[in-house]
Amino acid sequence: MSEFWSEVVRGLSPYTPGEQPKIAGLIKLNTNENPYPPSPKALAAIQSAIGEGLRLYPDPESVELRRAIGQGCGVPEDHVFVGNGSDEVLAFVFQGLLHPDGKAHGMGRRQLVFPEITYSFYPTYCRLYKIDYALLPLGQDFSIALDQIPGHAHAVIFPNPNAPTGRALARDAIEALVASRPDRLVVVDEAYVDFGAESCVPLTHRYKNILVTQSFSKSRALAGLRVGFAIGQPTLLDALNRIKNSFNSYPIDRLAAAGAAASVLDVQWFETNRAHVMKSRAVLAQGLMQLGFEVVPSQANFVFTRHPGFEGAVLAQKLRDRKILVRHFAQPKVDQYLRITVGTDEEVGALLSAMAEIVQG
Repeated sequence: MSEFWSEVVRGLSPYTPGEQPKIAGLIKLNTNENPYPPSPKALAAIQSAIGEGLRLYPDPESVELRRAIGQGCGVPEDHVFVGNGSDEVLAFVFQGLLHPDGKAHGMGRRQLVFPEITYSFYPTYCRLYKIDYALLPLGQDFSIALDQIPGHAHAVIFPNPNAPTGRALARDAIEALVASRPDRLVVVDEAYVDFGAESCVPLTHRYKNILVTQSFSKSRALAGLRVGFAIGQPTLLDALNRIKNSFNSYPIDRLAAAGAAASVLDVQWFETNRAHVMKSRAVLAQGLMQLGFEVVPSQANFVFTRHPGFEGAVLAQKLRDRKILVRHFAQPKVDQYLRITVGTDEEVGALLSAMAEIVQG
């Protein structure tokens, strides 16, 4: 370790992203990227934004992008906050809203709560920002029991659908939690919501204690632009803006803003794309079950699956040997599972053929 490292850095266990190898002929089903190109309108908008204007700083308020997101999501633009990918937005949320400092005293230990199996950036952020947290146990079927959230939780965050399991909660269940704990912040991470789950964005009109985050990386096929956003009432977003403007007052560049704004308004492309992904997901799940796999019901652009006769790590390696990448998590309770991104129809077919070859000998 470097002698110049801070104690915070020494104690970190950084998030490990999925591999991005450069291998010819690779079928890449490990990072939940959209298998299809972005909206042509988004690409055209990016091309149009290339010019002498790039010598100027972008709009620090990202007004046009926030207006487009607001139009697409049915909220006023002052209910929208944008950042460089939903991970940066979440980082600001953890810094500005999920730390217990400044909360009412006399209530004993106060912790942030999130599911025991979930997006692994959450504990990383907690370690980075020194946030005390507790894990909410999941059911045997990986379901999240919101009624089991402990009373001492000062805030709650969870993905919906959850990652890496793909299971989703109904909006009514989340609203019941939000309504029953008006003094607790509930953050719903909706990175995968467009593939079949119910968004909680409508709840932000009625409740001041819910914040919803979303991403352009999955259902908009713009992972390369790094654009994410949060929707909530302005008092919540003011905290995020204070963090942003103390860190980087120009977060979204001109090309990303143009492409994302055009994408969110291209409803026809969006509906066609997500319908195609969901149809392919059904084919993938059905094909795996026919091969003896157990598949967790998914409303994301991936499936979470295991085979009772094979180790998860062994299956992942055998697929890699065939130039197919999937994600294996070497952690308790899920180490026998694989998370498989929904690819093109051809990629799904190749994956199923490879699996049949492996499990049937």
